[in-house]
Amino acid sequence: MIILGIDSATPNASVALVEDEKLIADEISSGSSQGSTLSRAQPKGNHAEIVLPLIQKVLAQSHTSLEAVSGLAVSIGPGSFTGLRVALATVKGLAYEWGVPVVGVSTLLANAARVRDHEGVIGSLMDARKREVYAGIYRRQGELLSCIADERVCSVAAAMDLLRDAGATGAVIVGDGASAYEAWLAQAFGESARISAGDEFGSVAAQVAALARARLSAGQGDDLAHLTPRYLRSSEAEKNFASRV
Repeated sequence: MIILGIDSATPNASVALVEDEKLIADEISSGSSQGSTLSRAQPKGNHAEIVLPLIQKVLAQSHTSLEAVSGLAVSIGPGSFTGLRVALATVKGLAYEWGVPVVGVSTLLANAARVRDHEGVIGSLMDARKREVYAGIYRRQGELLSCIADERVCSVAAAMDLLRDAGATGAVIVGDGASAYEAWLAQAFGESARISAGDEFGSVAAQVAALARARLSAGQGDDLAHLTPRYLRSSEAEKNFASRV
């Protein structure tokens, strides 16, 4: 089964093609090359102008036809409000055109799943601005990645409390939220935790595709009519509207 994974919820949009358990091709909108399957594309910017070219690149790079793609996987948030809408609109359009199933995957889970070289606690942090982060705390045991603290938007201090409660000693804290607040995290945990933006772990899209494989293989795609972004908090426009009514 060949799965096309797409992520534009994170700052660097990415697209990956996975066949069974093997990564065939991987393109990321900004970052350094990480092996033969991952190459540099255009810099971060308007995700609407990036996602489709990335899809074309991975298909061309892997010499894969549209007809060979068995399913689509997309990160559904939390993350960039605009990026999430772009990705879902793109995936739904492709799904209707190609006649293939779609599975939505948590962006925080996919971000954490990138950490393959660690057994134990993984803190997945994405920058939500205003000194807040989108946070998910997981534990890896072999191939099993389990959630040990529900995904949420919270202050950096609250995220650090979640990590302490989970046992942050020896943890890996990954994501653009980890790099944005690296000084705070380093002060709180010192050398007992590994803090990384995640550049060395490969793309989020590759893990989105990998995480969707079991459901797609079982024919358990999501209902496109009800597949929506998982924002975790209201947009500024929604907050402004609510304040006026």
